[in-house]
Amino acid sequence: MRTFIAGIFVLFGLGAAVLYFSAFIVHQNEQALVMQFGEFVRKEQTPGLKWKLPVVQQVVFFDKRILDIDTEPQTVTVADKKQLVVDSFARYRITDPLKFYQRLNDEANARQQLGVVLDSSLRLVLGSSTIEAVVRDDRSKLMDEIQRRVNDVAGDYGVDIVDVRIMRADLPQKIGDSVYERMKTERHQEAARFRAEGEEQLRRIKAEADRHVTIIRANAMRDAELLRGEGDAERNRIFAEAYGKDADFFAFYRSMQAYEQGLKSGDTRMVISPDSEFFRYFNNADGTRPKGAAAAQAPQ
Repeated sequence: MRTFIAGIFVLFGLGAAVLYFSAFIVHQNEQALVMQFGEFVRKEQTPGLKWKLPVVQQVVFFDKRILDIDTEPQTVTVADKKQLVVDSFARYRITDPLKFYQRLNDEANARQQLGVVLDSSLRLVLGSSTIEAVVRDDRSKLMDEIQRRVNDVAGDYGVDIVDVRIMRADLPQKIGDSVYERMKTERHQEAARFRAEGEEQLRRIKAEADRHVTIIRANAMRDAELLRGEGDAERNRIFAEAYGKDADFFAFYRSMQAYEQGLKSGDTRMVISPDSEFFRYFNNADGTRPKGAAAAQAPQ
């Protein structure tokens, strides 16, 4: 009885082991190949629990997600004989796991082989384009052309290139430094030219302003002289009219002005005869000479 029970347990264990080694699970992000002694048996591309013959059959899993190919930056000579350091990458998906397994075996070898194809396609496409097209004008078109050329080869590997991108396209360091120095020199020359033009324009504006100032001053002096002459003429006319109306008052007024100018405060020294004509209003309010003084000055 014990032997029978032990045999049942052994059979149950063997059945469990056979069941365990016969089942495998394909996840949603995976696809699988069932191989028997290195020969292809079938594909499993839908997720779920799958079965195989234990021991004699093996399962090789592949990723269904989008995978990447990152290449090292490389120096490319474009059509106008200039060099660019280009850094690019690609994204691919395994569409035929059998071809992929037969041609590339695994993802590491796929990245290496497809990287070579990507580099050669990039050199071929960029080598026939100008630096302006690569850096600025037709970058997206060039990336589409590179993707098409890589896909022409990648189809034989059972993969589909989803996208190709050029991350960076710059001049080499030495060339970039020389270009920078040349650009800096050109900018300094342009700045010097702008300064020279500005100084020339400044001198022209100042000369024009000085000319206008000279003209304005000359016109102002001319007008001032005219006004001064007109004023003097008006003053002389008024004096003439005043003299014609009352000669004695005009003589008195002019004498008062002469006293104001001649006898200034702080210095009243004068070398002149007291009986001179200048002091006639000092001796008499109406400016006439006294009779005795007139007789004294009469010639003997």
